[in-house]
Amino acid sequence: MAHSAMSGNGTTAGDDPLQTAVWRLRSRACWADAAALLPPDSATAALQRAGLFVERCLYTERGWEEAEDALRTAEALAGGDEERGAAACERGQLAYAATLHGVRDRADEARAALGRAAALIAPDAPGRALLDFRRGLLAENLARSPQAARAAYRRAHAGAAAHSDPLLLSFTWRHLAGLALREGELAEARHGFAESLRIREELGYLVGTAPALASLADTETEPEATRLRDEARRLFRLLGGVPTWLARQLAPPTPGAATA
Repeated sequence: MAHSAMSGNGTTAGDDPLQTAVWRLRSRACWADAAALLPPDSATAALQRAGLFVERCLYTERGWEEAEDALRTAEALAGGDEERGAAACERGQLAYAATLHGVRDRADEARAALGRAAALIAPDAPGRALLDFRRGLLAENLARSPQAARAAYRRAHAGAAAHSDPLLLSFTWRHLAGLALREGELAEARHGFAESLRIREELGYLVGTAPALASLADTETEPEATRLRDEARRLFRLLGGVPTWLARQLAPPTPGAATA
């Protein structure tokens, strides 16, 4: 998802032109094209390339071998603790994605990798917020521990705000809202989903906008809910059916099925 070496880079006027080009491609689900723009010989670029390919796996459920290759390169080039920690964070995210999508159970590897990252990334470092967010994902979706997930998401939210990382904030708003919705806190959920959508639209993060629209629709009444889902379907088709997992959420009700 968000990558500490990328979040906020290329999203505002005056940013480095290369990062702006990378961001525009990434936001339109063109991860391979974005990765191809990066220089081949630096640890920072290798980490960014690995992050792109790991994100592609999460959104498309393909490209696993390319992500592994990019990640091994990033691990080999990583120098100090911060770079090694960032590489371990990506390793944990890739293992999480493989487990989540049923490719292979790598939950233990994900926990171990994120644990290594926690030992290497300083508590006040910019990359710590992303690590906290990903530990929240594991707690929510693999350990089924909403309380631990909420605590991790809140730490990530505070860190993203402190380090001016709006893209990561869009993720923390979204996942905190998801927990609120499951607990029946409709107003809190609607606010969080609306904030996530607002940030993604402002950043031009197209690949993340359809999921944000669909989630907000779950908290709205008609006709607004239908309008939001229709817009989400339009973007989903525009991006070629990415993210793949959104297809289930956007599927129209079965004719004759009971609706709540």
